[in-house]
Amino acid sequence: MFRRLFSGRTDVFPIRWENRNTGKSGYAPACTNEWVRGVCGKPKVKCGECPSQAFLTLSDQVIGKHLRGVDKDGSDSAGFVAGVYPILLDGPCHFVVADFDGEHWSADALAYLETCRLRGVPAALERSRSGEGGHVWIFFSRPIPARDARQLGAALMTETMERRPELGFTSYDRLFPSQDTVPRGGFGNLIALPLQRRARDYGNSVFVDHQLHAYRDQWAFLANLKRLTPEEVYSLVGAAEARDRVLAVRMPIADENGDEPWNQPALRRQSPPPITE
Repeated sequence: MFRRLFSGRTDVFPIRWENRNTGKSGYAPACTNEWVRGVCGKPKVKCGECPSQAFLTLSDQVIGKHLRGVDKDGSDSAGFVAGVYPILLDGPCHFVVADFDGEHWSADALAYLETCRLRGVPAALERSRSGEGGHVWIFFSRPIPARDARQLGAALMTETMERRPELGFTSYDRLFPSQDTVPRGGFGNLIALPLQRRARDYGNSVFVDHQLHAYRDQWAFLANLKRLTPEEVYSLVGAAEARDRVLAVRMPIADENGDEPWNQPALRRQSPPPITE
């Protein structure tokens, strides 16, 4: 059930790394040749362009390690965090996610979630791995083009901003997938998979209700969550476009490994030009 819902590319997947000396962290494709002397070209060569790439595939064992925090041999791996690249090679995706971060993330995410409810769109709010943000997931019964998935997310965001103008939505970061197609020499932006063991131990990376309380049975909640059909998506997007109610969502970062949203122009918060006459 987990792999059906949080489905993306299976030929490659990202894992989280952390340098304890520098405090830096990020994600990189899982590769058997990573940092092998004379073979791995990092950091000069990007993983997607490396001639020596030997990516690991996303398997049940990988998902089990992510969820349980335990390897097959019983050794501890609670710090293992797997992610997913949402866009498949031929362009479609199985879900769209609105990402919220910052001080007001919960108010903005709950307002977005309420818009989904009003539009009959089944959605699930996940408290992020850090606990300082949230992800609103919408799943599809069949994969649809990433552009259409992003249009749905943008339409819902537009309506939420119009319905709740008192909210600044400064916490809105981006939509996943962050591109309409897989970029050349890359994989597209990634998103961390939920329900990771160590994060759950701290009450994070779990799905929560409108009071931000974690559902007691996460699996029962996910099992009963409806998935939108492509026809329903196209109907919602078509109606929003006919009313000119789809704003231009923030474009993703050019380097998917950069993960520096603070360097991007803020949505609906550009400074107006000075009046000179």
